[in-house]
Amino acid sequence: MRGLWADLGDLVLPTDCAGCRERRPGLRHGICPTCVTTLGALRPRSVRPTPAPAGLPPCVALGPYAGPLREALLAYKDHGRHGLARPLGALLAEVVAAAVGGARPLALVAVPDTAAAARARYGDHLDRLARHCAARLSRAGWPVRVHRPLRALPRPDSVTLDSAGRAAAAEAAFQPRSGARRGGGTSGVAPVVVLLDDIVTTGVTLAASARVLAATGQAPGVAAVLAATEKKRPS
Repeated sequence: MRGLWADLGDLVLPTDCAGCRERRPGLRHGICPTCVTTLGALRPRSVRPTPAPAGLPPCVALGPYAGPLREALLAYKDHGRHGLARPLGALLAEVVAAAVGGARPLALVAVPDTAAAARARYGDHLDRLARHCAARLSRAGWPVRVHRPLRALPRPDSVTLDSAGRAAAAEAAFQPRSGARRGGGTSGVAPVVVLLDDIVTTGVTLAASARVLAATGQAPGVAAVLAATEKKRPS
């Protein structure tokens, strides 16, 4: 019933749009029609940080970390707007489909939250996105499963670190879960391992995750993210 009342409330109560922060009535999943149009116009593209860290797989992003995409991600991650998991997961599914190409067995591996971050966010935010992403791909005919072979270790807040500190923290940030190993697809064909994250900046987190996966025989074929930060050009 809580879900029903929330849906009914969306239809009659004004809510801040997660994409533009304007207060609007009748929002479904917290995003206004204008921002839905803006997000729908984004097309996945290959991205590569410069310099790229060793072990970073090919990476595809939906768009730059700006505008409604940035605001929606912040609202989802940091402001408890968990209803955004469904539309953001659907957008992530578009990125995965573009990154992999034709339908084939997939194993989606989300970069895990630390235990502290998961507590603060009332659940692992990327795991939630991965499950909505998998549901959308499955409805489109893709053989897909969500796999959780990685465990995140406690690490300092990246905001307090310089680029060298972030790289060092990322290097020791993950370990394989007990018994983690590559599994075959439902058809007997080994799935393409797709590493998922919300934002790529320097690529060190994705690269560190990919190296741990490779050590367990599950090297990701590609990384799919929602947003990529863009370096500011000197004026």
